[in-house]
Amino acid sequence: MQSLSCIACGVEIGFHPATIAMVEFAPDGVVLDGEPWTTCANRGWECNWLLPIASEAARCFSCRLTRNRPASDDTIALEKLAEASRSKRRLLIQLAQLGLPVDPYHQREGGLAFDLLSSYSGDGSVTTGHANGVITIDLVETLDDYRERLRVQLGEPYRTMLGHFRHEVGHYYQSILVEPSSRIGACRELFGDERASYTEALERHYRFGAPEGWEASFISEYATMHPWEDFAETFAHYLHITDTLTTAGTGGMILDASRLDGEIDHDVVPLASYTDRGIEDVLADWRSLSTFFNAVNHAMGKDDLYPFRLVEPAVHKLAFVHEVVQETERSVARPILV
Repeated sequence: MQSLSCIACGVEIGFHPATIAMVEFAPDGVVLDGEPWTTCANRGWECNWLLPIASEAARCFSCRLTRNRPASDDTIALEKLAEASRSKRRLLIQLAQLGLPVDPYHQREGGLAFDLLSSYSGDGSVTTGHANGVITIDLVETLDDYRERLRVQLGEPYRTMLGHFRHEVGHYYQSILVEPSSRIGACRELFGDERASYTEALERHYRFGAPEGWEASFISEYATMHPWEDFAETFAHYLHITDTLTTAGTGGMILDASRLDGEIDHDVVPLASYTDRGIEDVLADWRSLSTFFNAVNHAMGKDDLYPFRLVEPAVHKLAFVHEVVQETERSVARPILV
């Protein structure tokens, strides 16, 4: 869903957010379900989303969520903005498919916003993080050498731009779906008390690192830093897992047990959606699929696609996130990204 044209025939295409589908369109737009749609004003920066002409907006829903971006004359930073925005659009599509609320900052106080800035440009020092609905991303993370250097320096097995978006949006959803609700007690039992000093936790983590034996209770080293980070890391992994599964399911992928030499005892058929299934179904399919995808990566001389172990405490935390998503999907109108 990232192309501007069909790779087979070259025809111009765009993403129709109302149906979450790619469509062909003419230079003067396209009529879908009786409504005329046009391209986003940022198509020159590789945005392929469409928007209804009746909205009288120049930019699509995704681009309007970007509250701050590099200056218009900073062409190098804007190229990185285009790359980061692809990850942002993928994030938003998944959030909509899961039925999670995506309320823009310009429609309500504390709504979702993105500051996509570059510490290599005139924006000065930029710290990736979340505060009151605003997700800030440093665009230098799109640079492979910079990101890989940090990954190695911090001892991380995985570091991507999409991973940053998924982690930070986890903070956002904890703040609006968990902390103000009756779920907060159960959340504290699993993740710890988020009221503990974040500043002290941050200093302790970067001075001493993760505690010995962290692998038995957490999904990553960074998750050990503070209960907020444990939730955000778990939420990000939930999005990693479900998006990979549903992508495979939508594509019709099947793992045939008869051809895998006893590695699995039944065929694995990933689903296009797991919102009505338990976490046991999600993780049963994931264990088989991630093992297969890790082997595919090895065939290309690369490291594991998913280099993490899901220990029992991490599974309980993933189950909590899954329940929050399911309850929200049942109680809140599914967002339409227009």
